[in-house]
Amino acid sequence: MRHAFGFVLGVLLTPALAYGAAWGYVQALQSFDGARQEITDSTRMYGAFALLAAVGLVTGVIIVARWASPLVSLIPSLVLLGLSAYFLVDPGAVLDLPGKVPPAGDLDLGIRTLMGSGIYAMLGFALLMPTWAPRRWSSDREGDDEDAEVFYSAAR
Repeated sequence: MRHAFGFVLGVLLTPALAYGAAWGYVQALQSFDGARQEITDSTRMYGAFALLAAVGLVTGVIIVARWASPLVSLIPSLVLLGLSAYFLVDPGAVLDLPGKVPPAGDLDLGIRTLMGSGIYAMLGFALLMPTWAPRRWSSDREGDDEDAEVFYSAAR
């Protein structure tokens, strides 16, 4: 049951991470003037940084959470790495994909930029790391109880 829930959560998190990072990037880009080296819209910049921080926080929780099924991180990882590998083989085809998937507009620029810069590949590799831990695949939680007992006895 844990892996079924992890699979569903991984499928739902894939577009959330990809779109969240792309949207935050575009909003940050539009609120900063690099030539004058100033923030042109501070409200938009704060919102963009908050969104990027939320994407980073969710990614970090997925990577660190020992209770989570490894499928939570494996599904987004495989999608992001697959798209990045496909980009290296046929960049034109991959860069046309955002225009075919709603919503269109500024989000397409963000997805294309993050894909072309390798940010999605980096995020995919970071999400792939927790799947290599054999402990995350097992359903045996006796070690967790022992760890908790040691923690609570040390806290006293």
